[in-house]
Amino acid sequence: MEARATVKYIGIPPRKAKLVIDLIRGKKLGEALNILALTPNKSAKVVEKLVKSAAANAENNYDMDPANLYIAEICANQGPTLKRFRAGSMGRASVIKKRSSHISVVLKEKE
Repeated sequence: MEARATVKYIGIPPRKAKLVIDLIRGKKLGEALNILALTPNKSAKVVEKLVKSAAANAENNYDMDPANLYIAEICANQGPTLKRFRAGSMGRASVIKKRSSHISVVLKEKE
């Protein structure tokens, strides 16, 4: 069995979210939560909340033991980009791209 959780339209670029996600891929649930709690990053808080949600889904919906769970898959994909304009030199406008991401996690139970 596997338990999933997804968060969409987070205002964090996927490039920055992947730095945190790579730290916990394949780790046990308790170890991953400890790493996320000590990581000083905005995306670490979002990913920590997401992993806790997936653990709650596993425990309540599928009767899995939280001690045997590990992070099987986790990914951050590109979401929609908001385009904003800022005054540039000589009367021009320069584009600011505010990127967002969709993050999903899959927890599985070790046999």
